[in-house]
Order: sequence, then structure tokens, then C-alpha cells
Amino acid sequence: MPEKQVDFSVAYAFAFCAGVYFTGRAAWWLPLATLLATDIGLNFYYRDLGWNVWGWLGLRYQLGNYAAYVALIWLGRRFKPQSSFAALLGGGIFGAVLFYLITNTASWLFNPFNDPEYSKNFSGWLIALSQGTGGWPQAWEFFRNTLASGGLFTALFVAAAKLTAPAESPVEKNAGAHDEKSEAEEKPEEAKA
Repeated sequence: MPEKQVDFSVAYAFAFCAGVYFTGRAAWWLPLATLLATDIGLNFYYRDLGWNVWGWLGLRYQLGNYAAYVALIWLGRRFKPQSSFAALLGGGIFGAVLFYLITNTASWLFNPFNDPEYSKNFSGWLIALSQGTGGWPQAWEFFRNTLASGGLFTALFVAAAKLTAPAESPVEKNAGAHDEKSEAEEKPEEAKA
């Protein structure tokens, strides 16, 4: 049996940054449709390896991933594209932590592979978050790579967006700012009325 790899994925950063940079409904449907299309392809691949990914338990487990993706998009919607690089990077890393917690909790809760370590109590949940199950790398390795890939890909997406964004004109920079002189001129007129 080949050695099992520990995830290093762009998906967390993609969902978070879609929430930040896409507008309107596209922020929701575009990343979710893209992730769904790739998951369908991966499910066919894993089915050919002998895994029962099309069974109810496997599909229910994948719903946990989509709950996490929705949470990441929602988190990204709380930021603006003009937010600082550090703020967006922090949001992306926080999103990766959120993804890890949601998906490992779903793995513990649904236990699609019937792992005996995932007893339905607090210690079973802690095992899901820290150790994982036999035959797989330890859960902390998944957490490490989730943080690293979430941070790396968020940094790349944000840097690309910031480096390719058009420069802000002075009019846009001051849009919404109040001119103190004109406000002072308006006040005497208001007193006359």
C-alpha cells in the first residue's frame, strides 16, 4: 500500500478569497460549483481505488466540507478587497483553522470509515482533532498543512490581487470624506432657515 499523503490544498484559500474578491451571487455559486465539480471527479477517482465514496456516509461526510466552504466564503465576505495584506492573510489563516475544526468534527461525528478511535464523547472528538485514526498520518499533520497551505495560497491570491489592482485615484481615495470648509459654510445657512 502506498504511503498516504497529508493534504496541502488551495481550496481553503480559494473559498475565503472568493468571498473577499467576487461580488454578488458569484461569490457563492462560482467557488461552490468549482469545488463540487472537482469533488465529483475526485470521487470517481477514489471509487476506482475501491473506496465507497458514493455511499450515504461518504456523501454526508463531504457535506461537512461544504459547510466549511460556506463558512469560509461567509468569512471572506466580512473583508473588503482594500483590507490590508496582513488582515487578509490573517483571515485566510483563521479560515483554514475553521475549515480544520469543522471537517475534523464532521469526520468524528459521521465516522464514514467506522474508525474505532472516534467514540462519541469528548475524548473521541479530541482524538479526531489531535491524533486521527490508525493507518493515516496524525491529525496534527493535517492541521499543520491546512495552516501552511491556507496561509500560502491566501498570500499568493492577495498579493496577485493587490499587485494587479489599478491605482486608486485621489477622487476615489477621498470619496465619502467630508470637506470641513464646506460643512462650516453650510452651518450658518442652516441657522438662518
